[in-house]
Amino acid sequence: MIVSSLDARGLCTLRLNRPDKANALTPEMLEQLIAAVRDAAEARALILTGTGKVFSAGADLEAARAGLATSPLWEELSGTLAALPCLKIAALNGTLAGGANGMALACDIRIAVPTAKVFYPVMQLGYLPQPSDAARMRALIGPARTKMVLVAGQKLSAQEAYDFGLIDRIVAPEDLMDLAEALAAPSLAADPTLARAILAGCNDD
Repeated sequence: MIVSSLDARGLCTLRLNRPDKANALTPEMLEQLIAAVRDAAEARALILTGTGKVFSAGADLEAARAGLATSPLWEELSGTLAALPCLKIAALNGTLAGGANGMALACDIRIAVPTAKVFYPVMQLGYLPQPSDAARMRALIGPARTKMVLVAGQKLSAQEAYDFGLIDRIVAPEDLMDLAEALAAPSLAADPTLARAILAGCNDD
């Protein structure tokens, strides 16, 4: 359900591959993602994307009812991804919902197709967001707009998410992966130590 590849340039691509279920995440998929990110420790860049027309619907509903909604796996995944010292690009092939926001927020750049929507309905579902999700969203778009998403439960269109600063570029579906690779290209071509140092210098922490 997770397809991982690392090419000769050092580009790691992670793809959610459960399109029949809108790439809804199970505990097994989260564990696979954590393992794949750890295996990508030497990657020069990473692209995270999905198969089909939805990036991820968040937690699988049956798994959420069984406890996944409050699992520490979400925080472990976003923390592991954020700590990876290479450029990380979320290429959102469609809607980003619920707990799946955490992995996109942990990336350095987010690009999306025009039909993508972003929402995180924790208030409606009765769950707390992961602490790092709220903090990373607030760092990107400010407290008031974070409250629009997490407290007021607003579903953002791709354009609204771009205007907020939650998405960095909107791109046609057929160009999504080409743009992701183009954004990764300078990091792939540069000296790895230099690339990591420049990236680190761009981060608040």
